[in-house]
Formats: sequence, C-alpha cells, structure tokens
Amino acid sequence: QVQLVESGGGLVQAGGSLRLSCAASGRTFSAYHMGWFRQAPGKEREFVARISVSGSRTYYADSVKGRFTISRDNSKNTVYLQMNSLKPEDTAVYYCAAQLGVSLSSSSRDAYPYWGRGTQVTVSS
Repeated sequence: QVQLVESGGGLVQAGGSLRLSCAASGRTFSAYHMGWFRQAPGKEREFVARISVSGSRTYYADSVKGRFTISRDNSKNTVYLQMNSLKPEDTAVYYCAAQLGVSLSSSSRDAYPYWGRGTQVTVSS
C-alpha cells in the first residue's frame, strides 16, 4: 500500500500560478503511475493529468493542456502539478492518486486504488 499527502493548494487570482506536491510513502514509489484529479462542488471527480512510472510519458485533460505540467521526482517520492494561467473554473479540490505500473497508465478514476485526501485550490476572478 502507498500513502499519499498533497500540499500546495491555496487562494490565487486568475492568471496566477500554483505548484501542488504529492508526497508518497510506503511501497516503492517508482512502481506506480501517478495521476492528478480534481473535484469541484457539485461535480464528479475528473482527470487532470497523469505520468508514467519513469516520467517519460505525460497526458493531460484538454481543459488544462498547455497550462498545467505534471512531473515526478522518484528520488524524493514526489509528484508535482505546476499550474499556470489559472482560471476560476480550475477551482476544485485536487487529489493525487497512484496506479500500480503493471499496465498502461489510465485516466480513469477506477484504475487508481490509492488516493490522497486532497488540497483545495481556489481561483478568484
């Protein structure tokens, strides 16, 4: 099992930037694909970005492509989400999640058995 703890959320004005971090402990971090998801009030949790075990492959939701960057540092057991040009519609609780890397990484929530508790991101207009 892997434990995940997100940090870095907060309140930012539209057009600003934030960097989220997700620290992992427990099993071997480098054995897991990692993903970021978000959930706005009254909406379902949605895929934001994912990164393969080595970090060589990244994928993004269309809504964040070109503005967000996912990365990982396996030596620090940490995955990051750099968020630039933030918009009010990016307001949500952001969650990191881990998927065992025995198959291709996925954008589906169901593929991720391990989740953090989330960090709130609020973008004011």
